Amino acid sequence: MSRYIATRAIRGANALVTEAELMLNKVLTEKGPDTPVSFPNTAYYLPFIFGMIGLKIENLGQLEPVIQHARQLLHPLPADTKWTPYLGETLDSGMATLLAAEIIEAVRFVYGLQPEPMPGFELAGGTAFTSPDAGNGNGAGQADGHLNGPIDDIQLRTWGIQLVDGRMPGFAAIVGAAKSNEVAVKIVRELQRRNILTFLSGNVNGRSIIHQLAEEGVELGYDTYTVPFGTDTISAIYALGFATRSALTFGGLKGGMAQDILLYNKNRVFAFVLALGEVDDLKYAAAAGAINFGFPVIADTVIPEILPTGVTTYEHVVSMPFNEIEGADDLERAERLVQKCIEIRGVKVKVADVPVPVPYGSAFEGEVVRKADMRVEFGGKYSRCFEYLRMGKSDDVVDGKVEVHGPDFNDIEPQGHMDVGILVEVAGRQMQEDFEPVLERQIHYFINGASGIQHIGQRDIAWIRISNAAADKGFSLEHFGKILHARFHSDFGAIVDKVQVTIVTEPDELKQGLETARKAYDFRNKRLADLVDSSVNEFYSCTLCQSFAPNHVCVISPERLGLCGAYNWLDCKASFNINPTGPNQPIKLRQLIDPVKGYWTGTNEYAKIGSHGVIDEVAMYSIMENPMTACGCFECIVMMIPEANGVMVVSREDTSMTPAGMTFSTLAGIAGGGLQTPGVMGVGKFYLVSPKFISADGGFKRVVWMSSVLKDSMADEFKSIAEREGDSELIDRVADDRNVTTVEELLIWLEEKNHPALAMDPMF
Repeated sequence: MSRYIATRAIRGANALVTEAELMLNKVLTEKGPDTPVSFPNTAYYLPFIFGMIGLKIENLGQLEPVIQHARQLLHPLPADTKWTPYLGETLDSGMATLLAAEIIEAVRFVYGLQPEPMPGFELAGGTAFTSPDAGNGNGAGQADGHLNGPIDDIQLRTWGIQLVDGRMPGFAAIVGAAKSNEVAVKIVRELQRRNILTFLSGNVNGRSIIHQLAEEGVELGYDTYTVPFGTDTISAIYALGFATRSALTFGGLKGGMAQDILLYNKNRVFAFVLALGEVDDLKYAAAAGAINFGFPVIADTVIPEILPTGVTTYEHVVSMPFNEIEGADDLERAERLVQKCIEIRGVKVKVADVPVPVPYGSAFEGEVVRKADMRVEFGGKYSRCFEYLRMGKSDDVVDGKVEVHGPDFNDIEPQGHMDVGILVEVAGRQMQEDFEPVLERQIHYFINGASGIQHIGQRDIAWIRISNAAADKGFSLEHFGKILHARFHSDFGAIVDKVQVTIVTEPDELKQGLETARKAYDFRNKRLADLVDSSVNEFYSCTLCQSFAPNHVCVISPERLGLCGAYNWLDCKASFNINPTGPNQPIKLRQLIDPVKGYWTGTNEYAKIGSHGVIDEVAMYSIMENPMTACGCFECIVMMIPEANGVMVVSREDTSMTPAGMTFSTLAGIAGGGLQTPGVMGVGKFYLVSPKFISADGGFKRVVWMSSVLKDSMADEFKSIAEREGDSELIDRVADDRNVTTVEELLIWLEEKNHPALAMDPMF
């Protein structure tokens, strides 16, 4: 163990704990101990403190014992002689540093200094800190001059499915500033290309990588996987708070289970710290904190190294002086630096080689192309855009053939629009017609992976925008075909042998193609509608989320899609055909035990095996008896409201208060983590429209309250439910956050609206 590192880290920790203590004493004097304190839109109080110590911090006065605990973790500086510095003292000091950092950030929130102000700075959409009038309706807008601050719980869960299914293999915490703006951009682009989530913080002599990227016009924010926390080192606590919340949210762990949380991160969250530029005492101390999580630290300067001891998987601290990295130029050195970071942490990445003139990767999937930055759009208000994938005969499909029938967008005026149709024909020995809609839905993700391209919707309501930047780099309609050819082979090579793409802009051909596509859409809808649980003899498991929630069991049937909303029965069937040893395995139903609650011998046996013995049974159609577990990626939470004899449905997009007296983030702590909690269940939103939705407990008529975002976005689907239930006013009888926020208000509403739940049998 390096005496130099121990000295710097321990000295940095002592200084920061002292600073935190002084700040806390000051704010206690000025604001009082009862002043509320929290990180906005997060369910786990101050998450690092809660995870490591188990204290639920709700006011300033409760921070005093945290300071005392941090003091107990500190150690004296190594003596000049006869003292052997041990890794333990350094790691303790790292934990004290993180406790102090979270206290300081919490105090800053009290003073209104967090999230960090940065006038004129713009974030990609999806943050909690955009101005009320920001955006263009697509979830993005001009920020009000602040960096991100802590990741909100909605975003944590949005990223959850990407973390567990491998699309997002891990995260990088970058601290400091790169050698140049160009190097900073290259580092981030290399991480984006590998779909690695990147958190930015810190500075070197007042200069931060955040400044460097902003100056180069790199879009930062949730949508681009590149999140700026703050320009000082302690803002890195938000990254480690995110890691703590991952364990609490997906791992089913509880506050105070420090060792379990740290081991969970070491084994399941593939993260590393990249220190750019000079490393001072505080950075050494913060790095020591990260090592506790099993996250190695890689520096681009000359610093002592710490070899493996078991705390991290491989090396703990690695020095890669930037100018000594082999490479033809600085950009190649930056690429090799990122490669070394990935190697040290053991991150498993999969990058499709997509031949397009713009950067490509899942990090760009959420990118928004604003009107002012748009070269051309297809679909939306002023034009038609449709997508159709069909299976063809092998002899009729020419692999790699990409044709554009009609003019490209060269003659369209800037910010103009045109009609386009995307026809994909695939052939393969293992391909089936059932897989057509499964593959067709992937078009959205595949096209969105190109930087400067925005894709929304599917089928005949697709909407695509190409940015000026992408067009200037040579992106054309032909590249849509290049992307789809590469990605279908990369992702579905087990069932797809040939891929041919035709892009149509010629009016007559486009009209004919649209008619053909709509006939296929209608056929698929009717076929899926006829596919019910009783018509099959097997359901499917989905263990993607077990990488984060080891004991969670997801059983997917034709009438109950996965709780994440991303996988239905056909998707799982396709997945099994693609990868017979993968996460989606058939569950033979065998003997039917209870048709009302949904028990089969096969599903019960799988529940016990899949949960490693934690649960014995799972009821497919009940929320009250042995409900299905959840990992934390659910689109909605269904929870019983005893006073109303019904249930409420809360969308993860809803941050408002519910009649249960808890927000979605708080409820998620009850529903997630692989727990089986009667009366609480995480679900995919389209399960709500299934006839099997909690059918054992009364079905959709039990819904007494739901988030307005669900009411509005699924209005047509809910209208169909009302017709199915024989009550045209059923949805109007359901309260939402616009008119009811307490149980008392809910009961009054239900009486006034004569909601059917009031006359139904008691739920328990």
